[in-house]
Amino acid sequence: MPQIERPVRLQIMLSQREIDALENWRFERRMPSRAAAVRELLSRGLAAEGFLLADGNIKSQDFGIVGKRDGQGDTN
Repeated sequence: MPQIERPVRLQIMLSQREIDALENWRFERRMPSRAAAVRELLSRGLAAEGFLLADGNIKSQDFGIVGKRDGQGDTN
């Protein structure tokens, strides 16, 4: 398998609630690592904002990462 070049390290601090949510999301999708899960979520977030770096065909709302607020998404 070819290695993906990742020359930049990014360190972040998360609350316990954020770690728990990340771990739950990761395990439900059988992601191999926290880093892989964070990269996937970052890619999805960028795509939702229209950045070309990410795959624009997938939106976070399609995966239920963030629940809808009252009135959002209603077509009535």
